[in-house]
Amino acid sequence: MSVLRPRRSLRGISAAVALLALGAAGCSDVSDAVDSAKDGAKKVARQRSVFSLEIGDCYNPNTKGEGEEVLVEIVPCAEGHTGQVVADFKIDDKASYPGDDAISAIADERCPVEAGKFAPDTWALPKGVAIFYYTPTKESWATGDRAVTCTYNKESGTFTGSLDADAKSFKPEQSTFLKGSNAVYDALWANQSDKDVEEDLAAYKAQAKAVSSALDAHLEGLKGIEGAEVGKLREQLKKAAGHWKAAANAADADAFYIAYDPAFTGIDPSKTVAARKELGLATTVPADEAEVWAA
Repeated sequence: MSVLRPRRSLRGISAAVALLALGAAGCSDVSDAVDSAKDGAKKVARQRSVFSLEIGDCYNPNTKGEGEEVLVEIVPCAEGHTGQVVADFKIDDKASYPGDDAISAIADERCPVEAGKFAPDTWALPKGVAIFYYTPTKESWATGDRAVTCTYNKESGTFTGSLDADAKSFKPEQSTFLKGSNAVYDALWANQSDKDVEEDLAAYKAQAKAVSSALDAHLEGLKGIEGAEVGKLREQLKKAAGHWKAAANAADADAFYIAYDPAFTGIDPSKTVAARKELGLATTVPADEAEVWAA
């Protein structure tokens, strides 16, 4: 997951003037200036407030990297774009502004889960695409803003097409596999402590319990999917689930470590490639996931 998190702001800018000026600057002749001005006018006409973004919108931010955003350029998904809105939700359980870190933690936990409903197969995402999100600032919170907008963005370059295109044509067995598999890794990362096991054993045991529960649900779903490779994966995951249960019930840090090593290795994404191929799903492990299990 990307650490770059564009944020909302109430501060307005003279977007139309700024964009038109940028479009005309540096032109060597009148023709170039006219063409550039037309492009600038087109971009201005496509400007929308980040508060009005809807799921499925493809867009180009007007700023790069982390920072506050007021307007974005909405474009047809068939055109090159750097981002697409894949989910949104509201933070309704906080009376006062909880702070940037707390809001980011909420988005870190919920956006991957919500994004998975829009584009279930993260292995099929364009290279370089990662989760970003727009969140309320302290100022916008005071005006009633509670919305978090989850997006997939590409830090460098653009991509074309909507990221839910494949999901619309998934077969039931593909959807079942992805739902169960995604839940396992969501449980793993959403419950990851930033402390050592000795310092935070209770949190690690809670993580193991969450992963174990997700694996049980995934195994139940795999029962109804035919295929030799899927069957092999199910047997392997049954063993992994046993190790996660042992980790969840570990009496001390040493016992946890003993159970955790085979538990973690047992859900190495590379071990799902054969089953994915059998189901007609993407088979290239995302680079960031491959790096984690290779460490």
